[in-house]
Amino acid sequence: MKANEIVKRTIQTPGELFVRESAPGEAPSRKICGYAIMFNTPSVVLEKDTDYEEREVIDPKAVTQAFLDSCDIIMTMYHDRQKVLARSNKGKGTLSYKIDSKGVLFEFEAPKSPNGDEALELVKRGDITGCSFIFTTYYYNADYVKRTTKKVNGIEQVTCRVVKMTGIYDFTITTKPAYPDTSVEARERAEREAKRKAEHKAKAIREIRERIGYQPKQNKPKKSKAETIRELRGKVKKAETLLM
Repeated sequence: MKANEIVKRTIQTPGELFVRESAPGEAPSRKICGYAIMFNTPSVVLEKDTDYEEREVIDPKAVTQAFLDSCDIIMTMYHDRQKVLARSNKGKGTLSYKIDSKGVLFEFEAPKSPNGDEALELVKRGDITGCSFIFTTYYYNADYVKRTTKKVNGIEQVTCRVVKMTGIYDFTITTKPAYPDTSVEARERAEREAKRKAEHKAKAIREIRERIGYQPKQNKPKKSKAETIRELRGKVKKAETLLM
């Protein structure tokens, strides 16, 4: 993946979803609230091998009020843009949000529609308790995503800290957010995993050869046709001499 290529990402925010309580004497509340983005909270493991793990973290510097207000953010169910619950277009609309030390807290009134009624009921019952959001960034540019690595119990743990984004497009309530979001990203992850496995195998082979003192054969330079003929003639002449 190139440093100047934008990648679309989907990040899960577990829990933190609820229906706001009504004041005494008021009609039942239809306001759904929750954290769409959590700062400094490691994601689930995105990639895992026998000696490798990768997680993602959103840095507080990555999201500002001005940045959110510059985006067109649609509140959906299950990342399905046919199931719209609210929207904030350039900071205006039926979806509101604010930033605190914990992350980005949103609020909207569930529309009086089949999707709105379904969302309200599932959140009330606790069947849906999490959120996720879609954003884009230059994922392989260190100015946007900083990677750190540490070894824990022999496992290489990589943390991808997102410090800058290019856009946010979707907040969603969902039971099972997806990783990763795009086929391009999935392909890149598969390629990196294959490369790591190949490097791991090559390292293991080198270590075995060092233990047994293996020395690779030296490839002799291939002789030219003329050199081969001269060598054969020399052998024939030597044989003729021995027969005399």
